[in-house]
Amino acid sequence: MPPPQTVSKRARIPVGVLGATGTVGQRLVSLLDGHPWFELTAVMASERSAGAPYGEVVSWHLPGEVPAAAATLPVRAAAPDGSLPLLLSALTTEAAASLERPCAQAGSLVVSNASPHRMDADVPLVIPEVNPGHLALLQAQHLGSGGLVTNPNCSSIGVTLALAPLAQAFGVQAAHVVTMQAVSGAGLPGVPSLVALDNVLPLIPGEEDKLETEPARLLGTLVGSGRSARVEPAELRISAQCNRVAVTDGHLACISVQLARRVSEDAVAQAWNDWRAPADVAALPSAPARPVVLLPGDDSPQPRLHRDLAGGMAVSVGRLRPCPLLQHRFVALVHNTVRGAAGGALLLAELLAARGQVPGGWTPPGR
Repeated sequence: MPPPQTVSKRARIPVGVLGATGTVGQRLVSLLDGHPWFELTAVMASERSAGAPYGEVVSWHLPGEVPAAAATLPVRAAAPDGSLPLLLSALTTEAAASLERPCAQAGSLVVSNASPHRMDADVPLVIPEVNPGHLALLQAQHLGSGGLVTNPNCSSIGVTLALAPLAQAFGVQAAHVVTMQAVSGAGLPGVPSLVALDNVLPLIPGEEDKLETEPARLLGTLVGSGRSARVEPAELRISAQCNRVAVTDGHLACISVQLARRVSEDAVAQAWNDWRAPADVAALPSAPARPVVLLPGDDSPQPRLHRDLAGGMAVSVGRLRPCPLLQHRFVALVHNTVRGAAGGALLLAELLAARGQVPGGWTPPGR
């Protein structure tokens, strides 16, 4: 099929969702409904669903009905045909490994939630508020007019957003992290009820490795330029233990942190309260006014009460107190399928669009 064409700046940018029937794919479909910059024009899933209307194929697990505009779209088999300028990927690990680079090589900009390419040297791993400069790695890719950008692991996003203000203000040397992760993070059909209820699962395969490596890359430094650009990871050691708990949405992380210099709890709290996104990120449609929200009291944050702050896009922190092993300890909460997945990828796609990096000359309306 022909590559994306240059169009009027007044048009919304056509977007396809890869893996549209899964947990994260459904969130993407929901968040794209009525989006001011993007128009969902394609939903893609396995070949066995191809041709049927999305509303008939998807087992919808979000509140309310399938968005009307999406319900009538015929499901397409995911394929690297270059027909769309922007693809948001909610593919499984196996499917992403085989499809995402070919889709980029075909001429699409792929923003992925999947893990296979996050640590590739030429692939930006980005949280817009934390390391937008790492998007310069796109210049090092050999993917023609397309590109591949990745969203971090759902727990890594929450932990990194909580640590970023401290890293910027004081430096962060080490952290110990214990997570209690919601069942929605396991995707569909998810964890069987007889396994999850009245239980805690002390193993989430692959999760601890991601949490121990991704924040250092996210907080790292871009060195070089053009095709020689690379990321030098931050000197940050993390020990992680990840558990699955019977909560629908919301990953909770208990964090102990060693800073590069000794500061008071008041100084840590001030760093969180003062931290804001760069101006161009703060102006994006999905950006929260405050990416990190410090909550008062000794019993916050809690998933049921605080996961939907800023529409699920803010990370909340609380229970800040001294740590007898490291320096400070606190609790952080991220909505795993919104900020930790679909919403984070959407915000990243908005940043790429605002910077004119969507193939084919597509730019947001009014720009």
